[in-house]
Amino acid sequence: MTKEKKKKNPIPFRLNIFFFLIFILFSSLIIRLGIVQIVYGDDYLREVDRTENDVANTPVPRGKMYDRNLNPIVDNEPRNAITYTKYPNTKTADMVKTAEVLATLIEKDTKKVTTPDKKDFWILKHPKKAEALITKAERKKVDEKKLKQKDLYKLQMERVTDENIKEFTKDELEVIAIFREFNSGYALAPSIVKNKDVTTKEYARVSEHLDEMPGVDVTTDWERTYKYDETLRSVLGKVSSSEEGIPSENIDYYLARDYTRNDRVGKSYLEKQYEDVLRGQKTRVENVLSKGEVIKTNTLTEGQSGKDLVLTIDMELQQKVEAIIESELRRAKARGNTYLLDRAFVVLMDPNTGEVLTMAGRQYGRNSKTGLTEMNDFALGNITTSYTMGSSVKGATVYTGFQTGAIAPGSAFHDHPLLLAGAKPKKSYSPLGYVTDVSALKKSSNVYMFMTAIRIAGGHYIPHQPLGINREAYSIMRNHYAQFGLGVRTGIDLPNESVGFKGVDMSTDGLLLDLSIGQYDTYTPMQLAQYVSTIANGGKRLEPHMVKEIRNPSNEHNELGSVFKTMSPNVLNDLGGKDVWIQRVQEGFRQVAQEPGGTAYNYFGGKSYHVAAKTGTAEAFYDGPRRNQYSEPVPTINLTLVGYAPHNNPEVAFSVVVPWVYQGKPSDDINKRIGKEVMDAYFKLKEKRAKGESDADNAIENTQ
Repeated sequence: MTKEKKKKNPIPFRLNIFFFLIFILFSSLIIRLGIVQIVYGDDYLREVDRTENDVANTPVPRGKMYDRNLNPIVDNEPRNAITYTKYPNTKTADMVKTAEVLATLIEKDTKKVTTPDKKDFWILKHPKKAEALITKAERKKVDEKKLKQKDLYKLQMERVTDENIKEFTKDELEVIAIFREFNSGYALAPSIVKNKDVTTKEYARVSEHLDEMPGVDVTTDWERTYKYDETLRSVLGKVSSSEEGIPSENIDYYLARDYTRNDRVGKSYLEKQYEDVLRGQKTRVENVLSKGEVIKTNTLTEGQSGKDLVLTIDMELQQKVEAIIESELRRAKARGNTYLLDRAFVVLMDPNTGEVLTMAGRQYGRNSKTGLTEMNDFALGNITTSYTMGSSVKGATVYTGFQTGAIAPGSAFHDHPLLLAGAKPKKSYSPLGYVTDVSALKKSSNVYMFMTAIRIAGGHYIPHQPLGINREAYSIMRNHYAQFGLGVRTGIDLPNESVGFKGVDMSTDGLLLDLSIGQYDTYTPMQLAQYVSTIANGGKRLEPHMVKEIRNPSNEHNELGSVFKTMSPNVLNDLGGKDVWIQRVQEGFRQVAQEPGGTAYNYFGGKSYHVAAKTGTAEAFYDGPRRNQYSEPVPTINLTLVGYAPHNNPEVAFSVVVPWVYQGKPSDDINKRIGKEVMDAYFKLKEKRAKGESDADNAIENTQ
C-alpha cells in the first residue's frame, strides 16, 4: 500500500504546477492586452485610420503651331483612349484578371509582345510549374543569403522554354499585350492601354464594364498632326509617342523637371526647342489613400493645354518656294555634268526683324522600300550643313578692307592675273581692267579681293615672289566676317546649328586669297541669309528667329488665345563703321542686279521690285553622301546667290545655295533662276494679298 501511495502522489502535484503555469500565461496575456488597449490603444487606432496623400499629374494636349498668317501647321487630333491606373495595393493576380476581362472587350495589337513578356506571363499563370523550375539547393542558397529572391526569378525566366510559351493562343497573347501596358505605368499615374483605332463599339463596351475592371477607364487622348505633309517637316521636329515616353538620353533632365517616364516630349527642333512652352500645365490630382485604397480624390490644380506658337514662316510662300526648288533641281538634273547634284536651299528673311519667312530645302533621296528616287524635305540643311559659298561673301571682304584701312571708298586695282611664287596664277573669270570697290562687286572681281586681302595681311605683291603676309590676317578677316554672321552661330531658335568649318592650313599665301573670295571656309545657308540681311539693313546683325509670338491656349477650337509674348528683334552686333562703307557695298550689290554688266543683271534687270544681289561660284571638292564611292576627291562647283529687295527700302532678304551643281565645264545658272523665281513669287503673292486674293484658306494677316 505504501508503495502504491508513493506512485500516485506526483500526479496531483504536476497537475497543480501545470495549472499554475497556465494561470501565469493567461495573466500575462490579459496584462499585455490591457497595456495594448489602454496605454497604446489610441496610437494603434490612429495607425489603422491613418491616410496617405499621393499627388499624380495628368498630361494635357500640347500647344499648337500656326504660320505668320495664323494658318494651322501643327494640331492635336483627339482620339478615344483606354487607360489603366495602378493602385498601391493592386495585386498581380488582380491585374491579370482585369487584363483578361479587358481582352474580351477590345482588339489589342500583339506585335510588341516580347519573349520575356511571354515567359513572365507563363510564370504567373503556372505558379506550381514555375516553382518546380527552382531546385531545393537554390532555395537553400537564398536562406543562406548566397542568392537573392530576384536571382531565382531570373533562373525561372531562363528555364521557361520556347515550347512553354508556344502554348499561348491568340486571345492569351492579347491578354499579355494588355498586361504589358498595365505594368508600363506608375502607381496612381494613368497609362495608355490603347489610343489608336479605338472603335466606338470598343469604347462603349469598356464603358459598360468599368465596374468589373478596377483601374481601367475611358478618356480622350490626342495625337500630334502636321497639316502640310512634308513641308518644313524636318524643322518642326518630332514628339515622342505615349509608348516611347521620355527618350533615354534625356531622362534625368526631364525627371528633374517633374515629368514622368511615359510623358510625351519634343524630341527635335521646334518641338524640342519650345518644349517648356508647348507642354502645358498638367492637372495635379491628390489621391487620399487608406490601407492602400483610394478613398478620396482632390483636384489641386486644373490642367491647361500648352501655349501656342505663331511662327514667322509664311506656309503659302514656303510651299511655292519648295515647288520652285524641286522644279529647278529636276531641270538641272536633266542636263549633263550634274550627277552629284542632289539638293538646294532657300532662306527668306525680314532684314529689319530677323523673322524667317521661308526656310526651304529639298533633297533627292532613294526610297528604301521602292528603290525609286524621290524628293524629300531638307529644310534643316539650312542650319546643319555648310559649303564654300564663293563670291557671294565678297561684300564682307570689301567692308573688312574699309574697317582695317586696307582700302578706302573708291580705291581701284588693275584686275589681271596675279603670279604667285610656286603657284598657279590667281585671277578673275576674265581680266576686268581697273575696278573700284563698287565695280569689283558688280563684276565679281577676284583680283580686287586678292589685293584687299594682301593689304589686310601687310603683304606686298611682286610677280613670282612671296607675298610676305602676316598669318594673323586669317584671324583678322574671320573676326570681321563674323560680324556679318559668317562662321559663327546665327542664334536662330533651333538646336544643333552648325558654324561651318574653318580651313586649318595657313602655310601658303594663296589660301588667304581663297578665303577672301569665299573658297576656303564653309558657311551655312542661314549664315549667308544673316550676312546679306546685315548689309540690307545698314549694318545690324539681327538674330534670326522662327517664332513670332507665343499665345495663351484658347477654350474655343477655332480661335487663338491672347498674346503671351511677342518676339522682338534682337541685334547681336553693329558693324559700327562709317555710313559710306556700307553704302558702297549696297551700291555694288545694286549694280550686280540692276545695271548691264552686273553678274545677275540678265535675271533681275528691269524688275519692278528692284533687287540688290551678289552671285557666287565656288570651286570645291565633293563631300556629300556618295564621297566614299570615289577614291580621289571629285572637283565640283557650288552656286550661290544673296540679295534683298527693294534695294532702297529692303523688306525681304534671301540666300540661295546649290552645292555640287556640275562637274567639269559650266552648264547651269540654277542659283540665279531660283533667285528670280522666288522673288517673283514673293512679290506676286504680296500683290495678291493686297487685293484680297490670297490662295490661303485661312489667311488672316498680310505677311508684311
